[in-house]
This record gives sequence, structure tokens and C-alpha cells, in this order.
Amino acid sequence: MRKAYPSDITREQFNEIAADLAAAKKETRPRKYELYDIFCAILYVLREGCRWRSLPHDFPKWQNVYYHFRLWKEPGEDGESLLDKILRKLVEAQREKIGRDKQTTMIIVDSRSVKNADTAEHKGYDAGKKLLG
Repeated sequence: MRKAYPSDITREQFNEIAADLAAAKKETRPRKYELYDIFCAILYVLREGCRWRSLPHDFPKWQNVYYHFRLWKEPGEDGESLLDKILRKLVEAQREKIGRDKQTTMIIVDSRSVKNADTAEHKGYDAGKKLLG
């Protein structure tokens, strides 16, 4: 049994996505590590921003975790990766659980992007230059 980390998901949440993760690769032999531990290790790296080799020792070996990350990050026929689909599925389930709509209804646009979008075709913008034009 390994230590729990703040980036971990619950077993109930994992049960919703376990079939999707297991179907990504044909199983030819018994797994050495649980998919739950591998998925939580990927979430740990994504959340903490650490290197793969810096995974804590109670997670599976970093090579195995990285292999699964590469497998799940490959874009499918629709151009979206399995990892993106699963993370969206988890977010939508959490939003429904707390009584909100599955999809977000508002976005915030960066003010610098909007300011530059109108005039981008008329005049260029180069941050290194002191002159416009």
C-alpha cells in the first residue's frame, strides 16, 4: 500500500475510467503494476511538474509510468488523445456531482490577445522593437 498524494483520484472515480484505460492496450500478460497506481503517478507528474525520474519511490517505476503516458497521449482517429478524453470525463462527472452543468459556460480571454487581434492584419507587433509597423 502506498502513501496517498493530493493529486490522487479516488477509487470510485478510477472505476469510471478503468475500462477505457485497460482497452488502450491489448493485454498479453498479467500486469506488474495496477493501472490505478500508474494513472495516479501520471497525475502526480502533471500536477507537480517534476521530471519522470523524480517520481516518489512508492509509485511504479518511472519507465513504466512514462510508457503508459506516451501510449495514452497518442492522438486517436478524432485527433484527441485517450488521456484528454479521460480527464474531461472526470471533470464532467465531478461537475455533475456538485450540481453544475457538464460543460463550462464562460471563458476568460487574455486581454493582450484581444487587444492585438483587431489590428494584427493591419500592422505587425514585435515585442523586441521600439517602433510599430
